[in-house]
Amino acid sequence: MLSRVCGRLASALRGTRAPPSAVALRCLHASSSRPSTDKSERTEKPPRAFDQALLEFLVCPLSKKPLRYEASTNELINEELGIAYPIIDGIPNMIPQAARMTHQNKKQEEVEQH
Repeated sequence: MLSRVCGRLASALRGTRAPPSAVALRCLHASSSRPSTDKSERTEKPPRAFDQALLEFLVCPLSKKPLRYEASTNELINEELGIAYPIIDGIPNMIPQAARMTHQNKKQEEVEQH
């Protein structure tokens, strides 16, 4: 699915005169490269890191508010709703059912401290 989106983005960018952004250029590069058929090459690659330039485009699917990247937990955080979306192999999982609640943990810590 991501490759289709990148392909559509690449097609759209080729038809424009404005210079593409860095994120769009990375997407263009990713859509033009072919996956390796050698299994040993695939297993040796380290997990992809999250590209923080995506924060410019990503918003919470529930509140439509900007998200904050938390490197220590590798999650995208919506502080207003107290939701943390996991990032797996560099790809944010923005499905609300996959997110964890963060406010609940803070409330439990406050109760334990008192």
